[in-house]
Amino acid sequence: MKNKVPKEFLSPLAAGLGLGLALMFMFLITGHGLGANGFFIRLSAWLSNTVVPLWTENNNFFYTMRGDGNPLNAWISWEIAGVALGALAGSLMSRRFRFKIERGQSIGRITRLILAISGGILTGFGAQLARECTSGLGLSGGATLSVAAFVFLIAFFVAGIVVSFISRRIWQ
Repeated sequence: MKNKVPKEFLSPLAAGLGLGLALMFMFLITGHGLGANGFFIRLSAWLSNTVVPLWTENNNFFYTMRGDGNPLNAWISWEIAGVALGALAGSLMSRRFRFKIERGQSIGRITRLILAISGGILTGFGAQLARECTSGLGLSGGATLSVAAFVFLIAFFVAGIVVSFISRRIWQ
């Protein structure tokens, strides 16, 4: 019988080095940095155009985001697929793959899911307002020494600390 004990986590320095190398190779191979928001925008625009093409044609945002049609034709779709498959492979190899909802002791599963989905939606809107997602702006922008990336990262971490403090006060 296999040992079911999970392996130790990778060193943060090694993980950071790996992420930096992945970002460098992404720039070298595709000419783009890392990011995820563009995939979800393209997917939404494609679904919109497939289901209600007339509405999409009259919607300035979705109409311009349709791209060349199928989102699988975009490099970012394959990046997202690679991230998902890589995360799955990593969790299986380290014996950490589990179907579960992470939550604190005083918060229920439904509340946790509602908060997570709400946070994801707000982050998506914020990413669109900032014209980039956290990984695209933080990692790729930071790698190119963009001032906007550093301002965003500071604001993102401060907002995260404030929301964490408030939510702990509410659910304790």
